[in-house]
Formats: sequence, structure tokens, C-alpha cells
Amino acid sequence: MPEPILLKRDCDAIQIPSGQSIHLNAGDEVMITQSLGGSYTVATRDGLAKIAGNDADALGLEPTAAPAAAATDSAEGPVQEAQVWEVLKTCYDPEIPVNIVDLGLVYDCVVERAEGGSTSVQVKMTLTAPGCGMGPAIAAEAKGKILALGGVDSAEVDLVWDPAWNQGMISEKGRMQLGMV
Repeated sequence: MPEPILLKRDCDAIQIPSGQSIHLNAGDEVMITQSLGGSYTVATRDGLAKIAGNDADALGLEPTAAPAAAATDSAEGPVQEAQVWEVLKTCYDPEIPVNIVDLGLVYDCVVERAEGGSTSVQVKMTLTAPGCGMGPAIAAEAKGKILALGGVDSAEVDLVWDPAWNQGMISEKGRMQLGMV
């Protein structure tokens, strides 16, 4: 059973499942329920929330670099589609310990550069079931991590339902993580 932690300082978080930004205060009691993809899912008095790795010190842990920052540290020039895919692999459904790419939830990723030099990213993703309430939280986390990539000016993550997701969309790596092989 996870031990309660008193937040060491104020920090922002993403509320689960709504995906809304919230503010947690120093002294609030939380319990870490999951730590994947450089972020922490915590139980608060108001429900679940996700705290970014760069705010881990609020939990009394060592802060970690945002995966997006690590993906661009060695990159030269404008953001590439491959970098977006890599940062999406750091996003997890709070209920399933497999990233959204290996779960087969991300259907499309497009990086567009405007004549003025701005870069926008559009992602289409789905959920394991249309009634899954985690969609807004997962989409908000994905959008935030995409926007943290150097050179990205705007990002949209749209939830789509066609084609319907099925277990055949899970990658081999994802199947192994879920014990399906």
C-alpha cells in the first residue's frame, strides 16, 4: 500500500479523468499510484491527478527532465515527426501500464510548417473503449508533452472513434508488457 506524502511545495497537475489543469498546494496529502513516462499519478482528496516529472521535488523525489526536452536536446533544426512519436511513447493511460503508442491508440501524427516558420502538430488518437473517461486526461498530457518539444508552436490532440480500437492494434512490445504473448 502506498504511503501518504505531504507535498513539499505548490505544483500544477492534470486532473484525471477531466484533463483540466489544477493546482495542488504545499501540505496537501497525496499517494503515488503510478509512476510511468516521467510523470506521477497521485491520489488526492479530490481524486486522481498527474504530476509531471519536473515537479517530482514537490513529492520529495528527484525531478526528472521532461521527456520532450530530452528528445530535443540533441536535435538540430525543426521538430521531426519521429520526435513527436517518441514523446507520445512517454504518455500512459493511468489505468494501463503500456504507453499509448504501443497500445495502438495513436492513429495519426502530422507535423506542419507554415511559411512564417511556425510549426504545428496534429495527432489523432482513440481510446480502448468509447466510454473510457480517461480520454481528456490522456489527450491533455500528450498535448502538453508535444508543446514542450522545442520548435512546436501549437498542438492539437483529437479523440477519434473510427476505426474502432481493438487488441490487434497493440504492438508486440505492448503485448509482452501486458502478458499477452
